Amino acid sequence: MLLICESEQINDYLVELDVVNYSDSSIQGKVEELFHPSQSEVEKAKIAYEFVRDEIAHSWDIQGILVPSKASDVLTHKQGICYAKSNLLASLLRSQGIPTGFCYQRLMLFDTPAKGYSLHALNAVYFASLNKWVRLDARGNKPGVNAQFSLEVEKLAFSVNSELDEKDYPVIYTKPYSKTIEVLQAHTNALEMYQNHLPECL
Repeated sequence: MLLICESEQINDYLVELDVVNYSDSSIQGKVEELFHPSQSEVEKAKIAYEFVRDEIAHSWDIQGILVPSKASDVLTHKQGICYAKSNLLASLLRSQGIPTGFCYQRLMLFDTPAKGYSLHALNAVYFASLNKWVRLDARGNKPGVNAQFSLEVEKLAFSVNSELDEKDYPVIYTKPYSKTIEVLQAHTNALEMYQNHLPECL
C-alpha cells in the first residue's frame, strides 16, 4: 500500500504532544535505559518497538481495566490498548529525533462482522537512512497475532479483509485521531470501553 503523509513537513512528526509527552521524567528515564548514542536509528526503532510490543501489555489480553492515554501513564502502568501503546512508541522515538506518525485500520472488533468494528491504531516510522516510511504495530503478540519489526515486508498484527468491510487507511497522521484520545479520556474501565465504545472508523 502506498502511504500518504498528512504533512510534508517532517518536523511535524517530531512534535511533543499532551499524550506524546517525551519530556516527562518517566519517559526520559526509560530513554536513558533503552538508548545510547552509538545506536543507529534502525537499532533504536527496533529496541523501542520491541519494548512497547512485549513489555507493555494490551489491556484486553490481560483483562486489565486501567485506561491510560498519555505515554508516561502507559509506561507507568505497563498496559494500554493500541491507541495508548502507539502514543508510547511515538514518544520514545520522537525523543530520539526519529519521525513517527499514526496510522489506522478498520477491523472487526472480534471474529465476525455482527460483533462490530473498531478503529485500530499503529505507527509509521521514517528512517532517514533508508528514505522510507515503515509501518510498525506494537499492539502486542498473542496466538494468532505475530507482528514483527520488518523494514522490507510489513509484518503487522492484523491483515485487512476488504470483503468483510475492513479497511487499511493509507494516511500517516502527525497526531493521534482525536476520537481515539477522547474515548480513552472518557472512560475508566478498559474492558467496558473496548467492548462498547471504540470508534469504528476515521
